[in-house]
Amino acid sequence: MTLLLVAFSFVCAVAPMATFAAIVWWLDRYDREPVGLIGLTFAWGAMGAVVLAIFGSAAALVVLHAIFGHLPEWVGVSVVAPAIEEPAKALFLVFVVWNRAFDNTADGFVYGAVAGLGFAMTENLVYFVGASGDPLVWGGTVVLRTFYSGLMHATATAFVGAAVGLTRFRGGPAMAAGALAGLAVAFVIHATWNGLIALDMRGDFPGFAVDLLLFPFELAAAFALFQFALAHEAYSLREELERWAARGLLPLEHLPNLVRWWGRREPGWAGACSDPDRYVAVATQLAHRSRQVRLLGSRADAERVADLERLVGEVRGLLAA
Repeated sequence: MTLLLVAFSFVCAVAPMATFAAIVWWLDRYDREPVGLIGLTFAWGAMGAVVLAIFGSAAALVVLHAIFGHLPEWVGVSVVAPAIEEPAKALFLVFVVWNRAFDNTADGFVYGAVAGLGFAMTENLVYFVGASGDPLVWGGTVVLRTFYSGLMHATATAFVGAAVGLTRFRGGPAMAAGALAGLAVAFVIHATWNGLIALDMRGDFPGFAVDLLLFPFELAAAFALFQFALAHEAYSLREELERWAARGLLPLEHLPNLVRWWGRREPGWAGACSDPDRYVAVATQLAHRSRQVRLLGSRADAERVADLERLVGEVRGLLAA
């Protein structure tokens, strides 16, 4: 039975987190991120962030013990672990944020959530295997860690990614401030979860029950943030494409369909356009690049400006065909 549960542990650790990552990717309906980059982000969370968190937490505890002497166990669980794990999960954003596919708050949310889900997958595997000696304990561990602890990791890091995405094109100091604010929110979410469990284990307070009641509200707040980010993306698409429509690049009557994900599915809206699907993709990229160049101003790099010019030319070609 134990060997069977160990085997099931791998399935139960990998399948739900990978499925959640796919759902988050799919919900980013206006301009989905490259699958390869999503996979790398998930892999970082599952491997790189885990290794960094293990060694970082161990080093931090050694330093704290050297300075303060003996520390209560709850300090490591409630303070050190969140303080090390959240930056470790979010570190891959330093790489992703410079990729051309990274455009806005919604993209940051997706990458942050995916990194958190990768981390949760590996952490869950450790706990599932550790509980495999007792089928009832194993089953409870799988359910609770899949739908609570796992999603907690995704929720926390999603806030970091969203904050970075919100400030990405507003200058280095703004982006640094956004990252720190996002990390602070992530730390509070993670520390609250761990701290309440620590209180419960000491018998001082029914912390675990409070966690189970509190976390759905945190998850709902994260989902609301994602929906706000998507709504803001639609607003930005309209704002930028209206500028180009005013210049005669594309028909104004195409805008309702270009900026609404459901409108893109309506038949015949693109008129004589040779490839409506490609038109949607290019117009979306054009809007993102146009906004970036506008926000960056004189700081816009030549490659980004050249990309904008290429996209303008491709839209003209698609509508002229």
